[in-house]
Amino acid sequence: MARAISVDLRQRVCAAISEGLSCHQAAARFKVSASSAIRWQARLRQSGSVQPEVQGGDRKSLRIEAHAAFILGEYEAKSDITLAELQNKLAARGTDVGIGTLWRFFDRRRITLKKRRRMQLNNNVPM
Repeated sequence: MARAISVDLRQRVCAAISEGLSCHQAAARFKVSASSAIRWQARLRQSGSVQPEVQGGDRKSLRIEAHAAFILGEYEAKSDITLAELQNKLAARGTDVGIGTLWRFFDRRRITLKKRRRMQLNNNVPM
C-alpha cells in the first residue's frame, strides 16, 4: 500500500486553491494529480483538515466481535469445542463466518484450541 502524501504538500495545494487557482492548476503547479487536489479541497471543506485517514487495519472483525459473548460463552461451556462446531452454531443464529475468521477471533484473545498433549515417544521403535 502506498504511503499518504505529506500534510505539508496537501496544505500548500489547498492554500493555492483558496488563493484563486483552480484545482487542476494547483495540481499541475505542485505536480500531483488533479483528483488528489479535488479530494483534499473537499476534505478541507468538510472536516477543516487535510490530515490523511488511517490506512489499513482490520475492518471485518466487527462482524464477529458482535457475537463475542456468545462465542466465548460456548467456549466456556465446552472448552474442547471445535471451530467447525462453533461455525455451525453461528450459522444457526444467522451469521455465516469462516473457520479462519473464528481462528483469528481466538488468536486475538490468545486462546488455543488444542485437543491433546504431545504424545510420548514409543519405546518399541529402535533408535
